[in-house]
Amino acid sequence: MTIVVLASTSAARVAMMKAAGLQFEAEAPGVDEAGPKAKLLAEGATPQKVAEMLAAMKAIAVSKRRAGLVIGADQTLDLDGELVDKAASVDELRERLLQMRGRRHRLHSAVVAAENGRPLWRTTDTAGLSMRVFSPEFLEGYLARNGEDMLASVGGYRLEGEGIQLFDEVRGDYFTILGMPLLPLLEFLREKRLAPT
Repeated sequence: MTIVVLASTSAARVAMMKAAGLQFEAEAPGVDEAGPKAKLLAEGATPQKVAEMLAAMKAIAVSKRRAGLVIGADQTLDLDGELVDKAASVDELRERLLQMRGRRHRLHSAVVAAENGRPLWRTTDTAGLSMRVFSPEFLEGYLARNGEDMLASVGGYRLEGEGIQLFDEVRGDYFTILGMPLLPLLEFLREKRLAPT
């Protein structure tokens, strides 16, 4: 039987695949993202291209050491064409959220399937989110309740939690926002007979 491996230990991605009833194993890709990301940005790559390349890199790396089909995913935050990375501290997260307040940003989520070190399939989806002009009091309360936990999220929020209160408009697929375009992935897995038909 073909094994499906998720080249990620992201809690959101693992939860999505479990909730969808998929049989899979999760494994950390064990790749250095910082170097390739810096190189891509220096070469003028867009945030979307960075997500696509990192998703492929993760899938390929794990598929070189594991049998079966490997799924790699990555997500980038695009603020007016500039890639925004995860905040390293709550103070940096505060500045980041203030920078995004009252503005629209995009989330690019890419997923790549690989086998034997070669990509077989890929897709990317983009969602647009508009952050409302929240009060300083709301921001401080939000950070007090959620700050440390949000450092793992590229935007400093989770729509499935209190982070939804940061927004006045959300356009796009919910799963894309969570970090992986799940519906096209499920269709691909059904075609490969790795998901219920």
